[in-house]
Amino acid sequence: MNNRLVIVGHGNAGARAVSEVLTRAPDQFKVTVIGEERGGSYNRVLLSSLLAGDRLRPEIDTHDRAWFAEHGVDLIDGDPVIRIDRAARQVVTASGLILDYDRLLLATGSRATQLPLPGVQLPGVQVFRTLDDVETLVSATASGSSAVVIGGGLLGLEAACGLTQRGMKVTLVHRSQSLMTQQLDARAGTLLQRALEARGIRFCLGRSSRSIEGSARVEALQLDDGTRLPADLLVMAVGIQPNVELARASGLTVDRGIVVDDQLHTSDPRIDALGECVQHRGVCYGLVAPLYQQAEIFARRLAGDTAANYHGSLTTAQLKVSGIDLFSAGEFDAEGAESLIFNDPRQGIYRRLNLRHGCVVGALLYGDVTDAFWFQELIETKRNISAARPVLLFGRGLAESRLTSEPESRETEAPQLQEFSV
Repeated sequence: MNNRLVIVGHGNAGARAVSEVLTRAPDQFKVTVIGEERGGSYNRVLLSSLLAGDRLRPEIDTHDRAWFAEHGVDLIDGDPVIRIDRAARQVVTASGLILDYDRLLLATGSRATQLPLPGVQLPGVQVFRTLDDVETLVSATASGSSAVVIGGGLLGLEAACGLTQRGMKVTLVHRSQSLMTQQLDARAGTLLQRALEARGIRFCLGRSSRSIEGSARVEALQLDDGTRLPADLLVMAVGIQPNVELARASGLTVDRGIVVDDQLHTSDPRIDALGECVQHRGVCYGLVAPLYQQAEIFARRLAGDTAANYHGSLTTAQLKVSGIDLFSAGEFDAEGAESLIFNDPRQGIYRRLNLRHGCVVGALLYGDVTDAFWFQELIETKRNISAARPVLLFGRGLAESRLTSEPESRETEAPQLQEFSV
């Protein structure tokens, strides 16, 4: 085991890469993992549940220090890599530690975006990204009564719900007129808004933030229309930025993310990258499923599988809020696509499927996500569903019988809208 593999980053991507390498290429590498945060690895996806109080701290751990030791992996935590010497094949940490590598994997992740608003540096202005962020937010709920969340995407909604569950009065500000505009259409966004309003969350949609007020700490958020929202706590959840500074300083090719090919190689053949820090075929992924797929491909290639290539991932989204069933996958407002819609507002059930050439290219389910993974499979496999088109909205049970009993055909009709409401 002479080959030295150094992994920079021990978040979801780095931790998954370690597990995959140990499974697929055991005893081939001496593995060292270097992380900026202290402690072992935890599941960042479950931070929302931790904030809401639905899970305890130990329940979100994936690889503690003991796990790394038991598997012969050296963990260097709380000491981030600050420089890569590509010529010498070495990394240097903030404490001055120097480590040699034969292969280097960058899994540096991303950081929360902060709006450049006046007052952004005031105490009480917080992002929602790490375990430390959650601990700060939970502490704030004990001393404050009102919170403002900026951002109506997945993370902003989960932060708002978590703070509400902790007893705070929450107002959410979003510049669009509808929630989760990257994953939902306006009708599903309205259903979601009503469900969250029933939980006590107030919404200011179609508004932008102008400035943050306060002297010793945050006191209010001023909106572009002059509205003043008092706040003991202000949370920004307006997106993420890939951490590319280390790669850029090392001379690697960087665009929005660290540019990688289908083998997950960077512009240096001895350095690979995966996770939220990378850009593959022009796309940066901010969800967990793509990085898990990338970790598998990386480990398979280390194990000698030269046919293992990464071709991109289907984007899916599920809101991690108890009591709200929502699933979104694939394309929406797709050019040349037709939409099939089922709408039952009394039951709070809404389904929209986008089809192109007889194949499902997008699926949105609200209120009933029973067939979510089947629709996801249809998108991924590009299976022709023309024979089941009349009953497709009603789920797998009816559709599969049509698909197995009737011959496959290709639709040639122009895009259209089919809607069924009750």
